[in-house]
Amino acid sequence: MGTLEIICGPMFSGKSEELIRRLQRTLYAKQNTIIFTPSIDTRCEENTITSHNGRNLKAVSIQNSSEMLKYIDKQTQVVGIDEVQFLGGDTVEIIMSIVNQGKRVICAGLDKNFKGEGFGVVPELLALADNVTKLSSICMVCGNEATYTQRLIDDKPASYNDPIILIGASDSYEPRCRKCYVIDKI
Repeated sequence: MGTLEIICGPMFSGKSEELIRRLQRTLYAKQNTIIFTPSIDTRCEENTITSHNGRNLKAVSIQNSSEMLKYIDKQTQVVGIDEVQFLGGDTVEIIMSIVNQGKRVICAGLDKNFKGEGFGVVPELLALADNVTKLSSICMVCGNEATYTQRLIDDKPASYNDPIILIGASDSYEPRCRKCYVIDKI
């Protein structure tokens, strides 16, 4: 039987670090493992998944989820996908077809966008997952548990009407708790 594992949470919660940890274990066990990352995420070196603390693994950069099927064969045992929220189209159907082939699929991604709403395919994958790990971070304002990603533009909260995808790092986003998270819905 295949399984679907989802690692989610806000930015800077350790999602990629946890994905790398799990995938590293499969590689130590000599399981046939393939790792994917969306080509839209240009923050790190191409063809790698990288955590904020610098750990990384080689990955296949893809533009859409259907490209994964070119790399997965009968020998594949484990499929890792980082930043799954950036994959659109038939992603859920493709991932579930891989799971139904008896493979272990481990996805990491943001569960909410900067608007505080479900991000891409992640909410649907959460509903289908066999195992969910929801990570949190530390609020950069008050130090409490953070489950939101605050987008900042010129050090001010972004407008609700801003585009969803704006690849960035600590200078563009920060983790916030529910109390300190701000969104201008005007």
